[in-house]
Amino acid sequence: MNKLFSNQKLYLQALTHRSWVNENDAKRGTNERLEFLGDAILEFIVSEAIYDKFPNEEEGYLTALRANLVNTKNLSQVAEKLDIGSEIFLSKGEEDGGGRTNSSLLADTVEAIIGALFLDQGIEASKKFVQENILIDVDKKASLPLKDPKSLLQEKVQAQNLPAPKYQVVSENGPDHNKMFTVEVVIDGKSTAQGTGRSKSEAEQDAASKALESVVK
Repeated sequence: MNKLFSNQKLYLQALTHRSWVNENDAKRGTNERLEFLGDAILEFIVSEAIYDKFPNEEEGYLTALRANLVNTKNLSQVAEKLDIGSEIFLSKGEEDGGGRTNSSLLADTVEAIIGALFLDQGIEASKKFVQENILIDVDKKASLPLKDPKSLLQEKVQAQNLPAPKYQVVSENGPDHNKMFTVEVVIDGKSTAQGTGRSKSEAEQDAASKALESVVK
């Protein structure tokens, strides 16, 4: 990964979680600003690509497809393929808590890398990374159901004559500007799966996605 960068300081910052900064006397900044930038750049690149690739599709389809490409689950899978988890700078506590395999943390780092590439070499470098690692399976994603996980889960559950799934917050961690939510989905009175996200909505979608994968047939 570091070979992609001319400026190695940007590369290191993209991999620096705030927990490491807290333990290391702020030797460098966190990757949060890069993540903010990378999130916007990623959405632009993917939007442009699928707008061109699917000229006959309407806005609703393109929005759903983009969500399937840039969501936490997909970005964390990209991070796993690139073994980004092993390179992230984490505090000991964050690492012991499973930070290197935390899907939200991995997805955030991918966005930070995209932002860092943009600052390092411009939009073309970011595009190359996105095309090779995220848009590479756009045809596969386009062939799958594009409804969001909560909608799909509700359809499948109600098809079994069960009441609609319920979602409840299990925990909230972190400062107000950067909270991490854990939500569980309850189906027919039973806790079925848990998901995490930076908002309740994102955590609910993550929980629904896991319920679809592991339980609901």
